[in-house]
Amino acid sequence: MPNWGQVLNEIQGMRVENPLDTIRRKYLASMNKYTGRNVIAYYSGFLQKPNENVSIDDNDKNALMQAVYGLDKTKGLDLILHTPGGNTAATESIVHYLRAVFGNDIRAFIPQMAMSAGTMIALSCKEIVMGKQSNIGPIDPQFGGMSCAGVIEEFQNAINSIKAEPSSAPLWQVIISKYHPTFLGDCQKAIDWSDKMVIQWLCSNMLSGHVKPEDDAKKIVEKLGSYKETFTHAKHIHINECKDLGIAVVPLEELEKKEIDGCKDLQDCVLTIHHTYMHTFSISNAVKIVENHMGSAMIMNAPIKK
Repeated sequence: MPNWGQVLNEIQGMRVENPLDTIRRKYLASMNKYTGRNVIAYYSGFLQKPNENVSIDDNDKNALMQAVYGLDKTKGLDLILHTPGGNTAATESIVHYLRAVFGNDIRAFIPQMAMSAGTMIALSCKEIVMGKQSNIGPIDPQFGGMSCAGVIEEFQNAINSIKAEPSSAPLWQVIISKYHPTFLGDCQKAIDWSDKMVIQWLCSNMLSGHVKPEDDAKKIVEKLGSYKETFTHAKHIHINECKDLGIAVVPLEELEKKEIDGCKDLQDCVLTIHHTYMHTFSISNAVKIVENHMGSAMIMNAPIKK
């Protein structure tokens, strides 16, 4: 496999107009040769450009529509995810769209990270392909950078504390006054919406062959959505933990083992693809890329600062 440095050398050695685009598309096409399936990379530059518009939003559906156009829908979809998450409504709409096009025949590949709403997208698929280095994250909804479950927990702590020690009320009043009147209700609704959505996706696809899919789905969602279990929204949940939760996970290291286009196996190909996107975000102004194996792409750039 071309490693990080070798991929960079390959980019720098290319005598073409757009070497970054060329190398990404080269290895996406190689992955298609391995799998015989449609390949779409859904990549965010959140590690390189954390202050830009890198989260999942409604504009991403336009990008996915561009990537889906012209594909043979009967061949299913391998969706390569690298995202910090984002808007819940946009996530719901994206999953609805992809499943309307490809049905349940969607696999999620996570070369490194698919957090929050990215985890939700992955859980909507029939299985998730992860390597030893890969991780998903908690799916507890956030409002303004605050955990909805954490807000409710804090409010309940205030109630319990005041009941036990009424003199603590002034202290808690200062803390709780930062919430607007409907905020607690909005937080609970966001949790209920997120949980219901992911349970439905799990039951209708990944866990559909289980004897009690809803019970198993609730266990997964309870663990991934629990503020008490995960402690922080940034927690990294790796492949062994995913298996323990009952998530259908396929080890990246165990996939196809034949050499294609300089990659010795499918694992090499997927990780090389990941390197090409990381280099693209580091070198260029791109902040988000949605791209298929045929070279059709929508690239979102950061605003040019004057």
